[in-house]
Amino acid sequence: MGLLQGATYEAYRSELLKRYKHLLRSLGNKLSPEKTKLVRDAFDMSARAHEGTVRKSGEPYIFHPLAVAEIAVSELGLGVTSVVCALLHDVVEDTDITLEDIEHRFGPKITSIIDGLTKISTVFEIVEKDQSIQAENFKKILLTLGEDLRVILIKLCDRLHNMRTLGAVSENTKLKIASETLFIYAPLAYRLGLNAIKTEMEDIALKFTNLAMYHEISEKLAETKNTRQRYIKEFIDPLKIELDKSGLHIVEIKGRPKSIYSIYQKMNKQQIPFEEVYDAFAIRVVVESPLYLEKTDCWKVYSIISDMYRSHTNRLRDWLSHPKSNGYSALHTTVLGPKRRWIEVQIRSKRMEDIAERGLAAHWRYKAGANQSISTPQDTAFENWLDSVKETLSNSDLSAMDLVSEFRSSLLGEEIHVFTPKGDVKGLPIGSTALDFAFSIHTEIGNRTIGAKVNNKLVSIKSVLKNGDIVEILTTIKDRVTRDWLEVVTTASAKSKIREALKAERTQKANQGKLLVERLFRKHQLNFNDSNIKKLISHFKYPLSAEFFHTVAEGQIRLNRELLFSIITKKILPLETIESPKIDTGNPRLKAKKNIAHIIIGEDHELPYALSKCCNPLPGDPIFGFVTVGEGIKIHRTTCPGATRLMSQYGYRIVSAGWQNDGYQKSFETSIAVKGIDDIGIVSRITDIISRDMEVNMKSINILSNEDGTFGGRIELMIYDLLHLEQLIEKIKATHRYIQVKRED
Repeated sequence: MGLLQGATYEAYRSELLKRYKHLLRSLGNKLSPEKTKLVRDAFDMSARAHEGTVRKSGEPYIFHPLAVAEIAVSELGLGVTSVVCALLHDVVEDTDITLEDIEHRFGPKITSIIDGLTKISTVFEIVEKDQSIQAENFKKILLTLGEDLRVILIKLCDRLHNMRTLGAVSENTKLKIASETLFIYAPLAYRLGLNAIKTEMEDIALKFTNLAMYHEISEKLAETKNTRQRYIKEFIDPLKIELDKSGLHIVEIKGRPKSIYSIYQKMNKQQIPFEEVYDAFAIRVVVESPLYLEKTDCWKVYSIISDMYRSHTNRLRDWLSHPKSNGYSALHTTVLGPKRRWIEVQIRSKRMEDIAERGLAAHWRYKAGANQSISTPQDTAFENWLDSVKETLSNSDLSAMDLVSEFRSSLLGEEIHVFTPKGDVKGLPIGSTALDFAFSIHTEIGNRTIGAKVNNKLVSIKSVLKNGDIVEILTTIKDRVTRDWLEVVTTASAKSKIREALKAERTQKANQGKLLVERLFRKHQLNFNDSNIKKLISHFKYPLSAEFFHTVAEGQIRLNRELLFSIITKKILPLETIESPKIDTGNPRLKAKKNIAHIIIGEDHELPYALSKCCNPLPGDPIFGFVTVGEGIKIHRTTCPGATRLMSQYGYRIVSAGWQNDGYQKSFETSIAVKGIDDIGIVSRITDIISRDMEVNMKSINILSNEDGTFGGRIELMIYDLLHLEQLIEKIKATHRYIQVKRED
């Protein structure tokens, strides 16, 4: 319902009032007269503060906070306090209104949330020499998780609306914001249980980072819609009859396609076309049950389904007793449906369904309306995850970049559940080791771990755990922490605890070194004071006394009487030390690179540039430039595997780039992966097409036959441009019905 820039003031006021009334209707029975006045005051303050300001889309700016507030209440189910904060979330940063003004009118609770939102900036510029503001921004976002979670929930609503209106900004900004969203906001929404928001963010981000793939998947979903609906009906109709007989109160049973982004991920990970994604949709069964009967009723539904359709024994996922750390709880099973097709079925209660879509917000609402003495598995899952977040954030030694990197790893991936010998359950990310498990039990146990028994078999601390393992940790009396352990563990929590232990050990060593130096001073009747210590530290060129004392304790600096007197009394005497390695802090010289005449750089064009080897861009590929340290500008494809990380963490070093037709052809390196059903002469036909028909030079070829009757391999080529490559791929595909060809880099 956008307003045109030339619209009259009356039309603007009418539209504004219409949207405000819609917000009030969405709040519904949450509003008392006092709360209605609170929302009205926040709306009036925001409207006055943003009056005359427009967004890049041309809409009045006030429509944005109204939209954020609407998302908060309609899509997350948040209350009046969150709506007030959503309406005011930009006023301190963008207008003359101060936190004092807000506290005077709305009190300390709302002011605290607004302060948290204000600290989360969205400016793209350099903070320090080697960090972009996005990393500091993410760090501030993560810090709010340890305070009031409404800050991050409102921030996610804000980001979702920005994604919905992303079409109005420049292409470069679209790429940066979309990449940033995929890098941290969507995983964060997932970890908070906000599945609907996470899914929409990912789909929109894919649209702006890989438009061709987005259109391909969405078009194929549309093309197969009727076939898919017929199949779902064929599966559901007999199931409904059996469920009705059971007496269970089934609220919903329907089929729904997986998100575009999740299908894209599956195609990308498994290197398969859309047609081979067998679980492009799933069946969902939702049962209405009282809390104490939820698990029982879900298992009853499972029993009915598995009686009708053969279940896949390795594809049962029980998140009823042990929910994911984001609170997600359900039964997932894969069954062999009509036409011998495997199909995923998700079984949940109505409460679980609401929490699956609205996450923490729905969880709080159910807690508020239920008996507080009744604890659900979601309570433990949420609390354990938040505790691990706070523990990670408490590590002050981590830079913003390191913190974001470690925290992001805790947001992604599925979980396993392993057991202690007493039967207690621990949830850990897939890929966790025995040492991760040890630290999840207790810091002291982790610090003293020497090995483990997994299912009663001795294993090392590096052993990767599997779902259902029974793990017993073996310890020694003394701490055994080493820096190598940081490479053994995968969880942010364990890494944080190891760093703390290393820091404590270093401090202890420094104290030992200080004591050694003090004894030496007293032995030779020298004053152990700040002045003499500074002379000593300055002589050895250490920035901090703790580092110097630590080096002494390690035995890397040997002090004696002659050396001390030469330093303290300025007498030149022989120096006896073991020197530390020297660090070259000078700026590296730029290596000269031969410019590629086909590329135009938007800015910093005086720097040399080269095509990045990680993705080998071809003319016609959407590209961007990344300003490196010492190697000029590297040109990447926007779909490069590392593009999301670069744009998210180093936005200030991204420059626009494009291809220029300079009238002559130049070959570029790329590679293709081929696989298919093996046949006599198939490789010969492929190479003939490449070298004879398409006149393409092959740098290398590596194709092998497999025992299962298939072949596969990789061919490195020299190609003119993207169109040239696409024509070659289509020509190879046409040689055989069962052959797959795709660009690999």
